[in-house]
Amino acid sequence: QVQLVESGGGLVQPGGSLRLSCAASGSIFSINAMNWYRQAPGKQRELVAEITNGGSTNYADSVKGRFTISRDNAKNTVYLQMNSLKREDTAVYYCNAVIVSGGLLRAYWGQGTQVTVSS
Repeated sequence: QVQLVESGGGLVQPGGSLRLSCAASGSIFSINAMNWYRQAPGKQRELVAEITNGGSTNYADSVKGRFTISRDNAKNTVYLQMNSLKREDTAVYYCNAVIVSGGLLRAYWGQGTQVTVSS
């Protein structure tokens, strides 16, 4: 059984910062890519940032230069540092990881954490 648990969401003013964390636990053999997605009301879920197990990163154009994804492989944890937040960053943020568990490779999702940017 593998679980992803996110934390760090909340309410922040425009221009502010938040740091999201997502920890993977359970019967994990290895973790490949770890990603952050978000879904705003009435919109499709979109990829925000991704990081490989080697540390290569990729970002959505809308967050480049403002968000930074990182990971601690020893803790099976991925982070998303969000700076210069804008109202349009308001969404539920989901952690996603491609994990080998029980001999199977599959993608797992966290439960989501709400980020609200508002004055």
